[in-house]
Amino acid sequence: MFKPDFLVPVHDFSQRSLDFSKRIAVMAVINRTPDSFYDAGSTFGLDDAVAAAMRAVEAGADWVDIGGVPFSPGPELPWQEEAERIVPVIRQVRQRSSVIISADTFHPQVAQAAIDAGADVINDTTGFSYPELAQVVAKNNVHVVITHSLAKPRTVYPRPHYDDVVDEIRQYLVEKVQVALDAGISPAKIIVDPGHDLNKNTRHTLDLTAGFQAFADLGYPALAAVSNKDFIGETLNLPKAERMVGSMVAATICAMNGARILRMHNIPESVQTVRLLEAAQGWREPAYQIHNMGDVNPPAHPEREASK
Repeated sequence: MFKPDFLVPVHDFSQRSLDFSKRIAVMAVINRTPDSFYDAGSTFGLDDAVAAAMRAVEAGADWVDIGGVPFSPGPELPWQEEAERIVPVIRQVRQRSSVIISADTFHPQVAQAAIDAGADVINDTTGFSYPELAQVVAKNNVHVVITHSLAKPRTVYPRPHYDDVVDEIRQYLVEKVQVALDAGISPAKIIVDPGHDLNKNTRHTLDLTAGFQAFADLGYPALAAVSNKDFIGETLNLPKAERMVGSMVAATICAMNGARILRMHNIPESVQTVRLLEAAQGWREPAYQIHNMGDVNPPAHPEREASK
């Protein structure tokens, strides 16, 4: 497994710290939108969104990412309406849990409202399309996820072309990180994301998955948002509902190449994947050890056998 040389290994959030030199965080996706990519609006209702976030926390998620507008092209949503979607969710989750909370937004006004409600991170999938966002992040001393994408927010970008997709995305992230630093954002608050599928075709995204080390090597924790995406469906010829195994494989490839945050939908399976990766690296002890630890191997799950 590639181990990045982090500028700042331990990142402090409002109520938790993560040592990315020996942790891989699972970020749960919570979309409060009527037309979300994966769940088709099943968490649009406030109570449904909060309940989904708390289920993710109970399943072991380190982080919940709450969004009110999809990345896909479409009409612009007034920032006030976007804030009305995500702020109540953030507020209720913060009241109930110390989990890391990010607001998936590119609007400075929405970001400020989310921070006021308890968000630790602003997850900007548009690479500071609104330059004022960097100032909001710096002023509030919160984290920011800087993501590669080419289109203006919610617009079509037909036939994206790259001469060297990995090198060009890496250079983009370097430039956007400098924007963050120039705005006064601390290196201890920066996360980078190459943007799987965002203005990229399947071949591009497969290449950046295999070459993920180039982004992790920048010295900042790198996020991989691979869950159930179209590159998995097109590679394996599978609909969204059948992409979970492919998602775990893609997440594992990225983690082995240095990703330290995995943005995922299927949380119990993602947590199992991460815990096995961490245990294999010696960062986490197994839940228990009985196999070949004595004269005779007992049942693999003695507590389950005893209950039969």
